[in-house]
Amino acid sequence: MESTVVSTSTVAPDEFDRNMPRICGVCGDKATGFHFNAMTCEGCKGFFRRSMKRKASFTCPFNGSCTITKDNRRHCQACRLKRCVDIGMMKEFILTDEEVQRKKDLIQRRKDEEAQREAEKEARRPRLTDEQSHVIATLVEAHHKTYDDSYSDFCRFRPPVREGPVTRSASRAASLHSFSDASSDSFSHSPESVDTKMNFNNLLMMYQEHGNSPDSSEEEGSSFSMLPHLADLVSYSIQKVIGFAKMIPGFRELTAEDQIALLKSSAIEVIMLRSNQSFNLEDMSWSCGGPDFKYQISDVTKAGHTLELLEPLVKFQVGLKKLNLHEEEHVLLMAICLLSPDRPGVQDHARIESLQDKLSETLQAYIRLHHPGGQLLYAKMIQKLADLRSLNEEHSKQYRSLSFQPEHSMQLTPLVLEVFGSEVS
Repeated sequence: MESTVVSTSTVAPDEFDRNMPRICGVCGDKATGFHFNAMTCEGCKGFFRRSMKRKASFTCPFNGSCTITKDNRRHCQACRLKRCVDIGMMKEFILTDEEVQRKKDLIQRRKDEEAQREAEKEARRPRLTDEQSHVIATLVEAHHKTYDDSYSDFCRFRPPVREGPVTRSASRAASLHSFSDASSDSFSHSPESVDTKMNFNNLLMMYQEHGNSPDSSEEEGSSFSMLPHLADLVSYSIQKVIGFAKMIPGFRELTAEDQIALLKSSAIEVIMLRSNQSFNLEDMSWSCGGPDFKYQISDVTKAGHTLELLEPLVKFQVGLKKLNLHEEEHVLLMAICLLSPDRPGVQDHARIESLQDKLSETLQAYIRLHHPGGQLLYAKMIQKLADLRSLNEEHSKQYRSLSFQPEHSMQLTPLVLEVFGSEVS
């Protein structure tokens, strides 16, 4: 069997300086490496391989001592072949047909292995399932439908009144503007509205996208000048939370009792989460459109809340803002917050837990996909839910106190009284 010609180009790094120009030892052309044991160009490599394969015998037409150059190397094959042998090219380095095939197989096997590694790497790469992508898209759409970032409906509330007696909490609130790691009250927004005179049960079952704004004819209390306006704002926000909840996949399939229990106990927490969208880190305020609807901490104290709530609230808002959540993460966190199986009054714990678990898995998958190296983000987000429970408890205490005082409870809307004044026990 004739020897087949395949270059075994090996470069011995210890035999030459890589920074020096490589010159073909046969003709002086630019060399491409070691071929058949000598530094040669591609042309002389091929010539030697063909000559050995054919077992060629050449005769010099001159005196047998031709000088071989790049330009004349084709003129005398005999002297060119002699020069190949003289610089150390060896026919033993030319592979047989079997060796060629083995080499080809080895190269192909390595290519296949590399392709397999890439495929496995791609398979391990974080991705969302179709179901998870659909859930995220549904929640984002639900948020857009129930949160109006133009805050155009705020002018329909009873107007904000910031004059009046300055409470001790209001004077202390000024110090919170320099508090850089904080958290605050919650306001939600969206163009849709519902008649607030409906009771909570009917409101849940008959939520509509358009309706009447809260009644603005009630007189304002003398000591809490912002209470009527913020009561309308919170009432409006509750309506939007209900609208959002009804679009969470699986929520409508729960019993009416469980829907009501979940909404009553989580409404203020979801409102706090939603209000973070309007929270401003620079001055610790909530900017909801024009100057009349820019809310400072002192405004909230004029609605009857104290620093026992507002200090941790501001801390919460700042901490959440600094997480720089994507909108997708924000809406998932709101849905997880709402679908908590340990809420008071919940009956079907297993079903709600299953819904929450799916949302948690979706959130973790989204974080892995969009935050490489952000392993702690999920834990930080879940910690925010724990913080909200404490805030919810303090808020309930303060709202309950308000509702027990006739001169203040008359400023609250029926929906606010229903949700915060007679909570699920």
